[in-house]
Amino acid sequence: METAALATFGEAFQGEIVPPGSANYETARSVWNAMIDRRPALIARCAGVEDVLSAIRFARDQDLVVAVRSGGHSVGGFSTCDDGIVIDLSLLQGVRVDPEARIARVAGGTLLRDLDAAAQAFGLACPVGVVGHTGVAGLTLGGGLGRLQRHWGYSIDNMLAVELVTADGEQLRVSEEENADLFWGMRGAGPNFGIVTAFEFRLHELGQTVTQGVLLFPAERAHRLAARVREWAPSASDEVMTSFGFGLAVDEPPSPPELAGRPVVYMSATHSGAPDEADEALRPLRDLGPLVDTIEPRRYLDVQTMADEEMAWGKRFYMKGGFLAELSNGYLDAGLDSVAAAPSPGCSITLWLQGGAIARVDPDAMAFTGREAPFWLGVEAEWDDRALDDAHVEWGRSTMSALQPFTAAGHYVNDMVESGEDVVRSIYGDDKYERLVNLKRTYDPDNVFRLNQNIEPG
Repeated sequence: METAALATFGEAFQGEIVPPGSANYETARSVWNAMIDRRPALIARCAGVEDVLSAIRFARDQDLVVAVRSGGHSVGGFSTCDDGIVIDLSLLQGVRVDPEARIARVAGGTLLRDLDAAAQAFGLACPVGVVGHTGVAGLTLGGGLGRLQRHWGYSIDNMLAVELVTADGEQLRVSEEENADLFWGMRGAGPNFGIVTAFEFRLHELGQTVTQGVLLFPAERAHRLAARVREWAPSASDEVMTSFGFGLAVDEPPSPPELAGRPVVYMSATHSGAPDEADEALRPLRDLGPLVDTIEPRRYLDVQTMADEEMAWGKRFYMKGGFLAELSNGYLDAGLDSVAAAPSPGCSITLWLQGGAIARVDPDAMAFTGREAPFWLGVEAEWDDRALDDAHVEWGRSTMSALQPFTAAGHYVNDMVESGEDVVRSIYGDDKYERLVNLKRTYDPDNVFRLNQNIEPG
């Protein structure tokens, strides 16, 4: 970077500029996934929209690679870079709720836990993810799966508008009424088109309490449990959200000690409707006699942060994902075999039930692809020791390869670690990909925003 240009940039910048060697550079450059260890040439922590505009101009003038960071949770490390500039929105936080209109205005660097808390202060909620320290922006622009998805859809289904800064420094309001073509692309491929400095979300009435917990079964019950899920899921109420997964039992409560290290089947359930209806809605799963049943009324805000410690910053993480075509016996056998061969208890295979409100949105209404499948599929590995990187990454890849024959079209973009045109086409499908390419040529023809699952303008 030119010294004079950097000095001029710094004079006008209202936030914090963090160069290598500064006191907080090591902290500022770190991201959630400890596998990602990169050293940007500059970190620009923006205090407002003008700072975002200045940072983009400076990056373009100095021909710097641009990474955009909200919560820093990108599994593939897209929120940082080597030798470029990180435009960091973490100072750009805040939520303003209009309880009468049931709309939340959310700044671009806000975390999920802050949106949840602000909405719940008025007995409202927005469908978001399941880890409180995730950034709203990255989660939403890729889709936004979570515990309320069957009740009210994905986060993108409830995104009413965004305020966007483009690569040319233009400020746009993007919604169904304004720049509607771009709004189509923002919902599922948003990081390709600019930096979102504010969101508007639709909110829904939700009390302080939901019914939530986990059911644990020995692996030999997997086929019986799957048969019940196949029978029950098509008619399950929208208020019920469940997961169905395989993992290795750990030697700590609530798991029985005799199961430690052995494959198990688990289901997590959330009922977000009237509390007095939860027992009947979840009875088809609970009456199968699980070894562990922790389902009970819980404070919604506690449920939304209950995974925060398990998914804490500083762990090493790898995943593969897709959508499952059906809960077949072949899938069950392949999944159980893979879990039995896992290198640590941090490895798991999980399905999240779709349908409900998700299925009532036209699949062509936005760039996101995959809502027609009955389940989202995630193959996840987390561990602490760097020496175990290869074993866990290889397990994730081999497991997804074994499960690939059972998957449906599309991928959840937020899951994807590997990149390239073939990968991106597999996320959206050929028709949507070509439409996204045309949008990219219009709004970012120089591919300034390319640290993402990149739509190349060609």
